Amino acid sequence: MRELVRPARLAPGARVTVVATSGPVPEERLQAGLDVLRGWDLDPVPAPHVLDRHGRFPYLAGTDADRAADFQQAWCDPAVDAVLCARGGYGVQRIIDLLDWDAMRAAGPKVFVGFSDTTVLHEAFATRLGLATLYGPMAAGVDFIKNERAQGHLRATLFAPETVRTIDSGGSALVPGRARGVTLGGCLCLLAAERGVPGARPSARGGLLCLEDVGEETYRLDRYLTQLLRSGWFDGVHGVLLGSWAACDPYEQVRPMLADRLGGLGVPVLEESGFGHCEGALTVPFGVMAELDADAGTLTLDEPALR
Repeated sequence: MRELVRPARLAPGARVTVVATSGPVPEERLQAGLDVLRGWDLDPVPAPHVLDRHGRFPYLAGTDADRAADFQQAWCDPAVDAVLCARGGYGVQRIIDLLDWDAMRAAGPKVFVGFSDTTVLHEAFATRLGLATLYGPMAAGVDFIKNERAQGHLRATLFAPETVRTIDSGGSALVPGRARGVTLGGCLCLLAAERGVPGARPSARGGLLCLEDVGEETYRLDRYLTQLLRSGWFDGVHGVLLGSWAACDPYEQVRPMLADRLGGLGVPVLEESGFGHCEGALTVPFGVMAELDADAGTLTLDEPALR
């Protein structure tokens, strides 16, 4: 697995567009997130349809066409330095094939930030554009607007990425050891849902795979992992980082299943890595070469996440 192109870091005054790619966005949370970004001396611009609600499907922020158009317009606008997702939920799978990837490639690299449902976009940026991305807090997320740790780590990653080359999660080794590889991953259920679709990543070979999820019963998490194992997607993976399992069964129930499904891979596995759907979530760059030390609980990037 090759390292991907790293976009440029942000500077004071950079314009960032906040887009609703998935679920509906509460206006008060959006305004709070925009205030945080303004406090960083950024110029945040909400996309035209960021506060829309779909007329028939209440779990979507506006129509597929409008959500896709907002994302496309933001990415292809030369005045925009970064595109930040407003929140997760569900909906990216419905717009991914409505985007003009040739036009987005021609627009050149820029910063993309999101997590959860935007896992599908992270995968598409990797496979279609060869671009490194940031799996981190979203602008209207309650876990972002009310948490200084999440804000501080994302801000450092955006403006001074050399200061956060080592991500020290405080986690521990589910399987001990050290490994090197290119980071990738995201929300487990979405990685499983991407199997078999055109343009999907064929495997995690050569990678350090980051996994997390939210609101799933243990047997469902088992199902997703088993699907990925049976399909050969884990073949050749170098290491695994496990993030949060918020609103899932208690971790003492989830942990034995994770050990059962992942322990046979013969690679280091770091648990409770501090990213995903959790308080104070850390920002993890995808598409960069790094070293995982499961015993020390660290992920160390070879180079800063952004140029």
